[in-house]
Amino acid sequence: MDKALDTMINNMPEKTGKSLEQWQQILTQERIEKHGAAVKFLKEQHGVTHGFANTIVTLVKEHNKPSEDLVANQYLTKAALKPIYDKLIAIVESFGADIIIMPKKASVSIIRKRQFALIKPATKSRIDLGLKLKDTEVQGRLEGSGPFGAMCTHRVQLENVADIDDDVIGWLEKAYEKSV
Repeated sequence: MDKALDTMINNMPEKTGKSLEQWQQILTQERIEKHGAAVKFLKEQHGVTHGFANTIVTLVKEHNKPSEDLVANQYLTKAALKPIYDKLIAIVESFGADIIIMPKKASVSIIRKRQFALIKPATKSRIDLGLKLKDTEVQGRLEGSGPFGAMCTHRVQLENVADIDDDVIGWLEKAYEKSV
């Protein structure tokens, strides 16, 4: 399902004329409370197909609601990993105001115009940071995507905050820059 969602998000600018971030701004300004009314608005006022309209409204509502619960649940039994997550989020937020942080049940997607990173508490002692870095060789700590499959091209395993070094920050920034 994540792969299909990524495909929709990646195709959104071409198919709808706007990125997810732009649709988020429009729907946030409109302040439409009901899901069906927001879908109808996108279809009637902007000519968006039903599938894209439904996906846009769902993603925007997820992003606009308090997401602490989803993240908190991910770290309930993995509290030692939360500082790693917090540092990663602070780093990506410093890249620009065009970042969308989308918590899911078991991971957090980091999106610009498309997903460029994924943060997943993989075990009680490790976070897997997935990155989309096409045309980048696997090297040292920058492994193949592993369990992420097609969602990411690479993975970095992080066991403590000190593992977030200049290399990791550089890879994150490179993934961010490629996600336009």
